[in-house]
Amino acid sequence: MATLTYLWNNRARYPFSSVLFYRAWAKRILCLPELIKRNQRRSGLVRKGASIHPTAEIGETVVDGHKSKLSIGAFSFVGKVRIALHEKVIIGDKVCINDGVQILTASHDISDPDWSSIKAQIIIEDYAWIATNAILLPGVTIGKGAVVGAGAVVSKSIAPGEIVVGNPAKSIQKKRTEDLRYNPCEFLAGNRAWLIG
Repeated sequence: MATLTYLWNNRARYPFSSVLFYRAWAKRILCLPELIKRNQRRSGLVRKGASIHPTAEIGETVVDGHKSKLSIGAFSFVGKVRIALHEKVIIGDKVCINDGVQILTASHDISDPDWSSIKAQIIIEDYAWIATNAILLPGVTIGKGAVVGAGAVVSKSIAPGEIVVGNPAKSIQKKRTEDLRYNPCEFLAGNRAWLIG
């Protein structure tokens, strides 16, 4: 969920003792334990140097490495994801990263007899959608509005609007619309309880 400050300042306000007032506050109280837990998780990452926009949604994400290499933009959703920060991971605005995704910024060069390590940043541009259990390998850029299918393994950058599936990930002919306007965080019950009531 977004930060407590953001939700409080932008909460839906209804006349005291109206049905909408009681309905909104009942939902907020029900969601409060999860809200506190998610805000503690976010605060922990920010204290250690991560840059996370106050409206970004952070699930049970495991982040290994220097947290200062992590940047997450506005209204982005990151589920139960594993992120290895040997290099920067830059996540844009309104990105959706589903559960089980792994974002790996380091690997080994299999053509090198010394099996040297390879490190490179990963960039995920605005409106990209990384579906369940996909794996992003070092050095890739996921273009604006691109889609990575469930379980896909991405070793090469993906152009804006492109849709890829499989292992290794390959493009399908269909492209995504360029006119994207949604907010992946607005579907979450906890946020809706505060912002809509």
